[in-house]
Amino acid sequence: QVSFFILHSIFVLVRGDIYWVVVSCLLSFVNMSDAWKAAKPFVTGSLSGCFATCCIQPIDMVKVRIQLGAAEGGSTNPIEVTKKLLKEDGVAGMYKGLSAGLTRQVFYTGARLGLYDIFTEAAKTPGEKMPFWKTTVCALTAGGLAAVIGNPADLSLIRMQADTMLPVAERRNYRGVGHALTSTVRDEGVAGLFKGAVPTATRAMALNFGMLGFNSLSKDLLKDCGVTGPAQVFGASAIAGFFASFFSLPFDYVKTQVQKMKPDPVTGEVPFKGPIDCAMQQVKIGGITRLWTGFPTYYVRIAPHAMITLIAQDQVKKLWGTLGL
Repeated sequence: QVSFFILHSIFVLVRGDIYWVVVSCLLSFVNMSDAWKAAKPFVTGSLSGCFATCCIQPIDMVKVRIQLGAAEGGSTNPIEVTKKLLKEDGVAGMYKGLSAGLTRQVFYTGARLGLYDIFTEAAKTPGEKMPFWKTTVCALTAGGLAAVIGNPADLSLIRMQADTMLPVAERRNYRGVGHALTSTVRDEGVAGLFKGAVPTATRAMALNFGMLGFNSLSKDLLKDCGVTGPAQVFGASAIAGFFASFFSLPFDYVKTQVQKMKPDPVTGEVPFKGPIDCAMQQVKIGGITRLWTGFPTYYVRIAPHAMITLIAQDQVKKLWGTLGL
C-alpha cells in the first residue's frame, strides 16, 4: 500500500493535480500511523525529487550528451548539442528516459533524503546545534546507501539517454524503464543492474555532502545572520546547489562513461577496466580539468534540481504539518 501511494502520488503530481496528492495521502494512510511515520521521510524525498526531475529533465539530457560527446571527440557546446538533439529527436527527445528518471527519484532521492532525515534526527543532541562533522557523516552515509538502491534505475536512465548516439546496429532500443531493466537482466544477469555502482555511490556521497551537508550549514549561518523564512530556504538551497555540483561532477563524469560503455564488437574488450582506470585515462587525455567537462551545463542541471528538491521538500514537510500527518 505504501509503494502504491508513492507511485500514484508521483503520477498525479506530474499531472499537476496537487489536491489529489493530498487526498491520496489521507485515504492511503488512515489508520496507518505507524507505517506513515516510518514512510514519511521517504515519501517526502520521493515527491520532492520527482517534481524537480520533471522540471530539469531536458537539461539533464543535454548534460549527458555533452559528457558522452567529450569522450568521443564530439561537441561540448550546450547550444550545439541542444540543436542537434532537437533536430534528430524533436522535443520529445528532451524527455527521453523520463520514466527511468522518475523511477530513480522514487528509490534514490527518496532514500537519500529520507535516510538523511532519519540519521540526523538520531544524531541530534537535544538543545545543541549539530556539528558539521556529524552532518557530513549523515550525508555521506545516506548518499552511499541510496545510490546502491537506485543504481538499476540510474543505469537504465543513462543507457536510454545515450542510445540514439550509438550506431543503428548497436542501439538497445529500449521501450521504457521496464524494458531496460528486464533486457539488462537477460543480457548481463542481475549483476548487470549494478554496473557502475561504485562510481555511482561515490558520486552520490559527494553530491549528498555538497547538497545536504552545506544546506544544513548554510541554514544555520543564515539564521545567525538574521535571515529566516523563504529567504533562508532559498539562499541555503542556492549555496548547496553550487557545492553539490562542484564536488559531484568528476564522479558523475566517470560514472557516465562506465555505465554507457559496451564491449568492442570485434575484440569483446570494454574501454575501461573500472572507474579508476576510466578516470586515469580521461586525465591522461585532457588533464585533471577533463573530469569537470561540461561544468556550466552540469551546474545549470544540478543546482536548480538541488534547489527545487530542497524547496519542495521544505514545502511538503509544511504540508504534512498543516494536515497533522
